[in-house]
Amino acid sequence: MELKWTSKALSDLVRLYEFPASVNKPAAASTVKSLTTAPANLRVNPRIGEKLEEFEPREVRRLLVGHYEMRYEIQESTIYVLRLWHAREDR
Repeated sequence: MELKWTSKALSDLVRLYEFPASVNKPAAASTVKSLTTAPANLRVNPRIGEKLEEFEPREVRRLLVGHYEMRYEIQESTIYVLRLWHAREDR
C-alpha cells in the first residue's frame, strides 16, 4: 500500500517537535522519528488501528504511538495519515 501524509499531519509533526524542542531537542527529535516510522507498519497491517465508527462510510482508524494518537484513512490501496496529537491535548 502507498502511504501519504496530509498537510495537516505534516503541520502536526512540526508542532509536536517545536513544543518540546525548546527544552529538549533530542527528545523532540526522537518523538518525531517514532511518529514518522510508525506508519510503515500500516503498509503490512493497514487495519491494525481501531476503526472510528463516527467517520463511516470512510474507513478512518486510530493508532496509538506511545503517548500520541495518529489518525489515518484507508482508501483503496492508499493510506493517508490525517492527524497526530499528544494524548493529553484537548481534542
